[in-house]
Amino acid sequence: MEKEKKKQLFKNVKPFAKTNHKKSAIQIMNTLLPLAIILIASLLLFQIHWSLAVISSIIASIFLVRTFIIFHDACHGSYLKKQSHNKILGNITGFLTFFPYERWRREHLIHHAENGNLEKRGTGDIWVMTVTEYSEATKFKRLCYRIYRNPFVMFVIGPFFLVFVSNRFNVKDAKMKERINTWANNVLLLLVYGGLFYLLGPAQFLAVFLPMVFISGMMGIWLFYIQHTFEDSYFEEPSEWDYVKAAIDGSSYYKLPKFMQWVTGNIGYHHVHHLNPRIPNYELETTHENVTPLQHATTISIAESLKSLKYKLYDESRKRFITFKEYTRQYKATY
Repeated sequence: MEKEKKKQLFKNVKPFAKTNHKKSAIQIMNTLLPLAIILIASLLLFQIHWSLAVISSIIASIFLVRTFIIFHDACHGSYLKKQSHNKILGNITGFLTFFPYERWRREHLIHHAENGNLEKRGTGDIWVMTVTEYSEATKFKRLCYRIYRNPFVMFVIGPFFLVFVSNRFNVKDAKMKERINTWANNVLLLLVYGGLFYLLGPAQFLAVFLPMVFISGMMGIWLFYIQHTFEDSYFEEPSEWDYVKAAIDGSSYYKLPKFMQWVTGNIGYHHVHHLNPRIPNYELETTHENVTPLQHATTISIAESLKSLKYKLYDESRKRFITFKEYTRQYKATY
């Protein structure tokens, strides 16, 4: 994309990168209030039959996904006008979704800054190996990668690992501010959920909270996976890497039914979000519809997205994802 066209594209999307306090307030109310009401209903329904509490918890997962979208926007500073207010909102919604605000914010901003850069993968990303890396890896590392990329591990075990392990610890290079924030998040979660576990007992606690946490976590991982894992996704060496191409070509437009679009806070318009992360989620669709170049992004339907589960390795020579079977057929004898 030519330099002038890029500048014009940034100029065209800039008017949409504005917080609308009315829309933000409405979204908070139609997300957090129903979440609280449904969880209270789950507690009461358990007294009738445990299965009713589970069903109610599954419904609550819809609103927990939306809560994460609010958390996500707060981390980008796009949800409220004052950054101090975004920080408060981010910490509250981070507690509700089991994510420490400071750590996730730092890692996610790195993900945005380096998305599609072959030499700067690994922070805030799903693990992707190139054909060359996989070919040169030890048998143990290949096994670890195959286990990691297994759908059962990624989408069934993954939510529990994310909530109970990954989000609970600081990385080695974390600054003290980030460490304290993670510890505070952990302590608050332990006090609140530990207290609820003690008061409710194991059966009621698990019936009310486990389905919600598991399903919302699985949906979150799936959305993050499909937004960057499709056949012709964009990856380049640093010398050739381009921010705009990484945003438009390396992020999908996940075309969802209106209800699912509402549930996921328009995050399917991921190419728009990556181009300008200061655009609030409630303006992403409008931006896509009004800025023509954005409509050329890779569009993926639900049926097409399921096919992306087969993509495991990025073939840097052909600039596309391939399956393990393709690798075995085309490259195993070469390396």
